[in-house]
Parts: sequence; C-alpha cells; structure tokens
Amino acid sequence: MTSQTVEVVVRGRLSADLIAALEGFEVTTDAEGLTRIVGGVPDQPRLLGLLGAFDDMHIEVVSVNPVDAGRTP
Repeated sequence: MTSQTVEVVVRGRLSADLIAALEGFEVTTDAEGLTRIVGGVPDQPRLLGLLGAFDDMHIEVVSVNPVDAGRTP
C-alpha cells in the first residue's frame, strides 16, 4: 500500500478529545449519527493502527473506503 487518502466511517459521535487526537484527519458527523474520518495514511500499518485504536475503544467501524484524488469528503 502506498500513501493514499481513506475514509473511515464509524457509528456514533466522537469526543472532542478523540477528534483532537486525529490530527491531520477531517472529521464530520451526519444526521444519522455516522462519523466520517478522512485523511491520508502513509502505509498499511498506519491504517491498521488507526482501526485497531477504534477497536480498542469499542468504536464500531462501518466501512473503510479509498478516496479518489478528485473527490472531496
């Protein structure tokens, strides 16, 4: 995996402290309560670390999606 932008969708709203810890990621929550975390990951271990952190905090990951270069979150 080379550096790419990904969108991680999780169920629920994230705390302000957790959002602050996600430096470099754009975090938005929609009306249905899904939160989208969009940002660059340099390699697969970084992505797996992010997903593992959500798992450790019992945050349900709904999907992980690559973001096309021309798409805005």
